[in-house]
Amino acid sequence: MEQNTTLSTPLNRITLLDALRGFSLLGVILMHMLQQFSIFSFSPDMRRPLFPEFDATIQWIGENIIMGRFINIFAFLFGLSFFIQLDRAAKKGIDFRQRFIWRMVVMLAIGLVGNMFYGGEIISLYAVFGGILVLLYRVKSGVLIIVVTLLLIGTPRIIQVSYTNYIKTEQVDNSSQKVTTQTQAAQRATEVTKPSFINAVKHNFTQGLAGKLNYQFGLFGRGYLTFALFLVGLIVGRSGFFERQQSTGKLLAFFISFVAIVLLINYIASLFPNFSYRSLARGETINIWTGLSLMTLNDIKIVAFSGAIVMGFTLLYQHHAFSKYLDIFSPYGRMGLTNYEMQSVIGCLIFSMWAFGPFFQTWGTTELFFLGIFIYIAQLLFSAFWLNKYLYGPLEWFLRTATYLKMQPFKRKKLD
Repeated sequence: MEQNTTLSTPLNRITLLDALRGFSLLGVILMHMLQQFSIFSFSPDMRRPLFPEFDATIQWIGENIIMGRFINIFAFLFGLSFFIQLDRAAKKGIDFRQRFIWRMVVMLAIGLVGNMFYGGEIISLYAVFGGILVLLYRVKSGVLIIVVTLLLIGTPRIIQVSYTNYIKTEQVDNSSQKVTTQTQAAQRATEVTKPSFINAVKHNFTQGLAGKLNYQFGLFGRGYLTFALFLVGLIVGRSGFFERQQSTGKLLAFFISFVAIVLLINYIASLFPNFSYRSLARGETINIWTGLSLMTLNDIKIVAFSGAIVMGFTLLYQHHAFSKYLDIFSPYGRMGLTNYEMQSVIGCLIFSMWAFGPFFQTWGTTELFFLGIFIYIAQLLFSAFWLNKYLYGPLEWFLRTATYLKMQPFKRKKLD
């Protein structure tokens, strides 16, 4: 396994992390397919599912096994990769922080281009968080753990609820929400009656952007959870956990601990009365703290679920009998940025009414799920083919070249 854990050059990487990143992006595309890449231009009346008996099962898998779990791993790996880049540079006597900030500016530009196709893209958000990570790079791990804890228990959400004071502003909030809903409905009507790429881009940078920011930093606070995982990646990177092979017992103990947390939270949540998150979002005051508690428990459960996946994957990867199969995901992970943006473009083409939406609107949940698997396999084969000829994926090479403001080697030498 020594060949899989060296940290020297781009050609001698921690392939476990590449495989894990590739695996996480499988979950990402499957969930985005079930969510129709947030386009929702399909008419429910037009659906003619071929396997309606499986749709409910696939939807349950998406909501209870995939949603939030795999994108968490992707975020964690970003924080971990951030540390590895700066640590490698530091070992060479180079302070990479200023150049990394510029790297995030370039990545922000890539994300904004991706936002033209998929309004829910997260690369631009990652770029902003990456810049903040630079400021926290030298902060002690103990302090970072406190910050992570505050984010995981939903502190920003609690502050928001307290500050906005739903009881006093319920009427204003509801009227504002009504106007927003009417605006969004009008926008969607325009997309259906006058579908075009230009109208889709306008929506993604107006109502779509507002909705994304609200989801990331509003009541649901997805962005705060993402940033917490960035910090966890930084902390784990400092520990050198993935730089060396861990004992089976240690990995198994972590895996069991994460699973136990998930089961415990499921039990605790079952003790609470039934609660509608929509009522909390509408500013209703009944059981508001019950809702906040359940949201916090759910966030922690999803993070623990993601941790169990990481530990389970790592445990299998460290055994040669499994690693040779799990390494299949590595090419996809090495081209993670390129493949993520390709997912957005493909999703846009599939679900937009100005493209292939009229055809795919008849497909059911099960068909879209397996279409996502097909797209992933196609990307995986393309990634393996590409990396046989080139050192980096197209966007990875562009990001690297723009980072150093100097043309970087791209094509593999015949001796490689």
